[in-house]
Amino acid sequence: EDKGIDFEYVCNIPDNEVCRVAISPANASLIVDNLLDNAISYTDKGIVRITLSKEDGQACIRVEDSGIGIPDAEQERIFERFYRVDKARSREQGGTGLGLSLVKHAVDNAKGTVTLDSTLNQGSTFTVYLPLLGK
Repeated sequence: EDKGIDFEYVCNIPDNEVCRVAISPANASLIVDNLLDNAISYTDKGIVRITLSKEDGQACIRVEDSGIGIPDAEQERIFERFYRVDKARSREQGGTGLGLSLVKHAVDNAKGTVTLDSTLNQGSTFTVYLPLLGK
């Protein structure tokens, strides 16, 4: 609220549908916490949206922001340990460069994938896909 960020939560999974994945509560929390924390940290004003859905037989967690974005040249390294795009801003925000590598590790442990779609000065979208468990 202090930063002028609107937060949206969207659940596209019907109330009567079960959506189960094989992931520990700690890893699920780590993924969501880190992605939301980054979205808030790197958005000065605008919107942060988290969307839950099912896509292509997988559970999908999407975190979008209207923040500073990530330059194309930096995107392939974003999940590396200790890698920070904007080192000065990361220090200012208290970042260590570990958050997204921890996200990637937690997603990999759950046999999922994480993708990034980002445009400089327009925002970023991180999408986590996790395989659904049978009913």
